[in-house]
Amino acid sequence: MTINIILLIILMVVALWAVMTRSLLRSAIGLAVTSAILTMLMFRLHSPLAAVFELSVCAGLIPVVFVSTITLTHPLTPKEILQHMKDRLSRFWYLPFIVVSLGIVFTFIHLKSKMLFPVTETGTDVRFLLWYLRPLDLIGQILILLVGVFGIIVIFKEKKENE
Repeated sequence: MTINIILLIILMVVALWAVMTRSLLRSAIGLAVTSAILTMLMFRLHSPLAAVFELSVCAGLIPVVFVSTITLTHPLTPKEILQHMKDRLSRFWYLPFIVVSLGIVFTFIHLKSKMLFPVTETGTDVRFLLWYLRPLDLIGQILILLVGVFGIIVIFKEKKENE
């Protein structure tokens, strides 16, 4: 119990530091540390599934995206912003149609009921939960990580082209 209280105090201090610091880069690092401490608390409170997702997405992927974005951004002029928006629209106009189409396809696919409903068992091993009882959650987690990786690749590619 004492460890949980110490972790909560450290969590509050790091979260306050992340919010109060003037540097965006330090704030992103503070967010990663806050999520890592929250992950420890979730494991200690016997929520391993939530802790795994917190660690991989909130402590791993999101700070990487923030730090990459912070280091690559520079202010644009209004003319550059307008041109950038036009370029994006011309390249990605079809994406909403793909998302809606995939949503319709996934809606009509007959999935196993154990993949759709939440697991009510407690104390089950995380590996068993992810691989056998919640494979759709695992697929969603993998897709989120891949989108983050591809987003970073696009950011670096655009930065290289602009130089």
